[in-house]
Amino acid sequence: MLKKVRINFTSIKFNLYTFIYMKKKIFKFLAKINKKVLPSFTKNGVDLAKASKFQMAIFGYKLWVTKNASD
Repeated sequence: MLKKVRINFTSIKFNLYTFIYMKKKIFKFLAKINKKVLPSFTKNGVDLAKASKFQMAIFGYKLWVTKNASD
């Protein structure tokens, strides 16, 4: 026999907002770590057209973290 299941949508909505909030906090924390640990290619004057694959990977990672950390 099937039971009727009641879904509390307010708790699901709250959990979704909590997840989004925590995701932003994690990416902002990663952005702070990246700023201190990883090199800045623009300050060093690295031409992205002539950058190595490793430099491009770091640049792409930093760009991805910055995009996700922005409001």
